[in-house]
Amino acid sequence: MTVPEGASEGVSGAVTGTATGADGPIRVLIADDQPLVRRGLALILGPEPSVTVVAEAENGEQALTLAAEHRPDVVVMDIRMPVLDGVAATERLARDLPGCRVLALSTFDMDEYVVAALRAGACGFLPKDSSPEELVAAIRTVRAGEAVVAPRLLTRLISAYVRTRPAAAGGRPDAACRAAADLTPREAEVWRLLATGLDNNEIARTLEISVSTVKNYITSIFDKLGVRDRAQAVIAAYESGLVQVRRPATDT
Repeated sequence: MTVPEGASEGVSGAVTGTATGADGPIRVLIADDQPLVRRGLALILGPEPSVTVVAEAENGEQALTLAAEHRPDVVVMDIRMPVLDGVAATERLARDLPGCRVLALSTFDMDEYVVAALRAGACGFLPKDSSPEELVAAIRTVRAGEAVVAPRLLTRLISAYVRTRPAAAGGRPDAACRAAADLTPREAEVWRLLATGLDNNEIARTLEISVSTVKNYITSIFDKLGVRDRAQAVIAAYESGLVQVRRPATDT
């Protein structure tokens, strides 16, 4: 994962940073079916001068309506909601309002719906037990165009759910294999290292190349795979079979 300049990795895996919206405060829409959670998130974000909460939604359908009305920069989206869940709402937002970035939330950090949300177009994921500081930092990072899921947490999620649920992939493994055929050997190696949890600096050290060269390779990989961010690139790597799930050893 590329960490923005001046950023560090938070204790729960979220990337923290100091970037704010280029044109004033980051406009945020909160979508959660629990009133106390919505109010709590709004209270956390209220004192933060770099963030403005523009609306609150109690389900995915309402989130879509309010997003079209208010055009937020970031939607903090609960995964599991009535009427229209967070995964379906994320997919429609990514299609209809691509400039609106989704930060998915879930009660559990090993939730199969998290991978579905990332595949649908969410730019990041935070468990609901993250700290207020991590939430604010994640919103800033997502707004800046970076993924907010730490590489090792993302790899663990995908290891647990992508390859063990082939029916949920919707034909994506074959598409990922076809796209991978267009990669050069060096791009394929960068993709593999990215998918195993290495950040740009670690990839650069492993391949003995510059970080800027790694970034150029990753841009080309995203373009050839037809993915929008690091999260989707990792998912595609598992779906294509480039990276295999490591099953834990069992005691005998």
